[in-house]
Amino acid sequence: MDRRNFLKYVTLAGSSFALNSCVQGKNSKSQGEVSPSASPVAVNEPLKVGFVYAGHVGDFGWTYAHDLGRRDMEAYLQDKVKTTFVENVNEGSDAQRVIRQLALDGNKLIFATSFEYMNPTIKVAKEFSDVVFEHCRGYKRTANVGTYLGRFEEPRYLTGMIAGKMTKSNVLGFIGAYPIPEVIRGISAFTQGVRLTNPQAKVKVVWVQSWYDAAKEREAAQALVNLGADVLTQHTGSGAVVQLAQEKGIYAFGYNTDMSKFGQKAHLTSAINKWGKFYTDKALAVMNNTWKSQEVWDGIGLGMVDISPMNQVIPGDVQQLVNAKRDQFIQGTAHPFDGPVKDQKGVVRVPKGKVLDDQKQLVMDWYVEGIEGSIPKGKA
Repeated sequence: MDRRNFLKYVTLAGSSFALNSCVQGKNSKSQGEVSPSASPVAVNEPLKVGFVYAGHVGDFGWTYAHDLGRRDMEAYLQDKVKTTFVENVNEGSDAQRVIRQLALDGNKLIFATSFEYMNPTIKVAKEFSDVVFEHCRGYKRTANVGTYLGRFEEPRYLTGMIAGKMTKSNVLGFIGAYPIPEVIRGISAFTQGVRLTNPQAKVKVVWVQSWYDAAKEREAAQALVNLGADVLTQHTGSGAVVQLAQEKGIYAFGYNTDMSKFGQKAHLTSAINKWGKFYTDKALAVMNNTWKSQEVWDGIGLGMVDISPMNQVIPGDVQQLVNAKRDQFIQGTAHPFDGPVKDQKGVVRVPKGKVLDDQKQLVMDWYVEGIEGSIPKGKA
């Protein structure tokens, strides 16, 4: 049995979650660490924690992954916390209103889980200096606002390795949400993995201009199949891509959570986000009055991202190859953008012996070699 099969995503009770507050390692960095003016949580009173979601908790994608993290935190801390979530919150004034209301309701720790919530979070945080805020995908921090994101480029690379070995047409399809650095980085990391195992394969991209739209995702997947793709992957939230792959008798990867339920035969693995340990650590830090404003960007090694169990249709030697690279990511001896890395025009962007540094990853606006097509301008 593949040793990855024992890994479970939706479990926390009985796991060995560390109780230290947000330990930082090689794959995490911290800037401007300052403590807010928050007061310690009163003895014997549960910490009230609020969550703001862009989608609904049953989407089996981005929001569902965050809600699994919330539930994991509850399961571990039990009566030490009391959580509240608000789903389907639009950006702008709606987000600002919801975040403010959570603060007014006595939540001392609030997680805002969408990039679009960045400015509303910063505005509300100025009004509530005794409340701690954590914003996912953002880059603005203050004394009581921290930011966090997973290094999903690591599991993306691993799925690319598998895709390169499983394709017969040498055409791989990627459904992208918006042409922003986060998504471009994921497409490029996937392609880096593909080129490691199959330099002849090409990656084609179709953009849907949405984080979650099952109809558009299915349409994009069909368009890629029409272009010859026999393996699909996505940076979108629904299970429509895996479902279509199942219907067509081809392969696909899920994203955010284990999407095998949408197509047992088609689903090879998923690049998953794991928020439970991070949420638990941050809640404990607030309880212990040790929370600090940090930029957290953690990978597989610190448990924030991973791949779900691999489908046994993947040959054993390929699984071993993927697990070996996964171990290297954990040990810090490999990087998804290890040089030499060339762009589409053959220009060396990362020389041999170097890696693409964090700041350049965060503003990535170019495709690596092996991706066909151009990047559209801006986010619609």
